[in-house]
Amino acid sequence: MTEFFVPAGFGEAEYTEKRSRFIARVWNVQDEAAAIEHIKKTRETHWDATHNVYAYIIRDGGIMRYSDDGEPQGTSGMPTLNVFSAGNITNVCCVVTRYFGGVLLGAGGLVRAYSQAAKMALDAAGTAVVRLWKIFDMDCPYSLFERVKTELEGFDAVIEDIAYGESVVIKALVPEALAEEMTARIVDISSGCVTPQPAGETHRAVRIK
Repeated sequence: MTEFFVPAGFGEAEYTEKRSRFIARVWNVQDEAAAIEHIKKTRETHWDATHNVYAYIIRDGGIMRYSDDGEPQGTSGMPTLNVFSAGNITNVCCVVTRYFGGVLLGAGGLVRAYSQAAKMALDAAGTAVVRLWKIFDMDCPYSLFERVKTELEGFDAVIEDIAYGESVVIKALVPEALAEEMTARIVDISSGCVTPQPAGETHRAVRIK
């Protein structure tokens, strides 16, 4: 099943360059209507801003839109869009609000400022991967816990829960394509003391950074 990357949630960040303020906001959106609504509300809230530049990418339909909102062509909307397209981030809407600080930045300065603000907002939102995950439960001796955890990380697994008792019980999500290899590896490095037990599967977004 195809995997793809999306914002893990809402993110906001502010970047200042020569007294111009660039306030970037990132949302996870499922369709174009949701993106347009976020743009509309931001423009209403920041009606006094010099520019409200936006970019969005919607997976269904392969929709990609952006606007320079009065900035010189190619200096704002496209660089904002590129932050997400370069990282293969989809189902994303970003609006960067600029309050002019009285000093012209030039084309290169604008590209850097809008790109940096968008990147900071994406970092604040975090990134999630949408894929099919296999769920595993593992009953692990304390002596092997750190080794098993390190091995799981090597298989892009996400540890959802850890229960401490007489042993450590780990609940982990593992990418479907790596589940079989992961199981064999854990059994091998633990000399059979830890055997990952399948506990279902789920297709959803899981934050990875």
